[in-house]
This record gives sequence, C-alpha cells and structure tokens, in this order.
Amino acid sequence: MPIVTINRGSYSRGKAVAEKLARKLNYECISRDVLLDASDEFNIPEIKLIRALHDAPSVLERFTNGKERYISYLYSSLLQMARKDNIVYHGLAGQYFLRDISHVLKVRIIADIEDRVSEEMKRENISAEKALYILKKDDEERRKWGLQVYGTDTWDSRLYDIVLNIHQLTVDDAVEVLYQIVQKPAFQATAESRKQVENLALSAKIKAKLAMIAPKIQVASDDGKVLIHHFDAKAGSEGLEKIREIVSTIEGVKEVNVSLLSPKEQHDHINPFHNIG
Repeated sequence: MPIVTINRGSYSRGKAVAEKLARKLNYECISRDVLLDASDEFNIPEIKLIRALHDAPSVLERFTNGKERYISYLYSSLLQMARKDNIVYHGLAGQYFLRDISHVLKVRIIADIEDRVSEEMKRENISAEKALYILKKDDEERRKWGLQVYGTDTWDSRLYDIVLNIHQLTVDDAVEVLYQIVQKPAFQATAESRKQVENLALSAKIKAKLAMIAPKIQVASDDGKVLIHHFDAKAGSEGLEKIREIVSTIEGVKEVNVSLLSPKEQHDHINPFHNIG
C-alpha cells in the first residue's frame, strides 16, 4: 500500500487534509509522534525541539553534532514507521527522507496568504498586520530549516508529486483528489520497493545507534549486509572495530564492513548500494 507525505505551511489546512485522508484510507496519521520519538532519543525536553523547528536550526548547534544526531534520530523513527506502509505523515522533511521510495506520494498543501491571515487573526485575536508578519516569519523559518538542515528548499515544487492550494479547493476536495491518486498503480508498493524501505530503515537505525560516537559516517545496507564509511581520520583501527562490534548486535544485521575514507576518497566516493542512510 502507498505511503503519503504531506508538507504544509502554518494555517494551510494541511493537518486537516492529512487527518481526514488517513481516516478515509484507514491509515495511521503521524507527525507529532515522530517528533516525540526523536526528542526522547535526543534526550532534551520536547519543547526545545519544537522551538528549534520553529525558530532556528542554530539551536541544534548548541549540542555536540546536534544537527547530525537530530536528523539521524528523526530519519530512523520515520523509516521504522514506513516499514508498516499505510501511513500519512505530515511534518517536516517527509518528502526529503522518503524521496527515493516509489510507493510514496509526496504532497504539498498551500493556502492563499489572505486566507491564512484571516485564520491567524481569528485564532490569536490579533490585527491583520501582525498576523501577516507572524506568517511571513514562520514561512521564512520553515524554509530556512529545510535549507540549513536538509539542504532542500521546501518551496521547490519539483520535490512533490502534487501541490494543492486550499482556496477554491476545500479540505474535502483535496482529500478526494489524494484518495483517488493513491489508488493508482504507480504508488502501489512492490516487493522491490518494500525491500528498499527495509534496507533504508536498517541503515537509518544503524546511524541513529552510532550518532553519539560516530556522527560523520555513511551507511548502506543490502539484505542485512552493511557497509559503513567513516570520515573521521582520528577514528583509527580501534574506533572502526568498536563500530563493527556495536553494529553486529543490531537485529537484522548479517555482515558488517567498516572502512575509513581519506579526504580524496570522500570526494570521489560513490555508494555501491545507492541507499545510504
């Protein structure tokens, strides 16, 4: 079955679309749960992660390898859920994390600024000018988050299979459109695409497990065979052996190969499995 990711701005009705679509498909709707999982792994209060998401990615830089660790934890959490199929994920970076999986429908929900301002005014009991300022700031921070943390522009329509504007289209209209699309053969899971999810999920789990001791690595897996490239020249043979020992204990791992790449090798490196986590 397909997986649906929905990227949305504030007050775009994207959350309502995600929740109604999930109910219509009888899928699990996830967003905050993934964030909570990442927060637990990250060992900081949830409110700090929410502030980091909303205000500035620089908050993560206060922690050792904060950005790499956060991405590893969130990515692993989302991939573990993706193994089940039948999910609608609305939140940051879904289109980025699951971009190479064929049975993922990637959606962006937008709304006219006038509609968003009106909604913000009603919810917060503020003036139109203040509502517009808040929304523009929120949009800028969300876009900055995508660019600084993931290296992608969330406003780039090429990242999505479809972009829907909730204006003349209602929430129910959008749900019906997406419901029809996910029935298409192009978005049905195959044995090959499910295997890809399993490989990516294992790679992501390994990266999250190693995030504290080796954040600068690339991980690829293929049916339990794991290839790890370490980019820290200070790691040495003992460091590589420690990584190998830790990874060998992870469920699903059958074989582990760890190598240290020189700066030139890093520049020229091509991943043989094409599914680096």
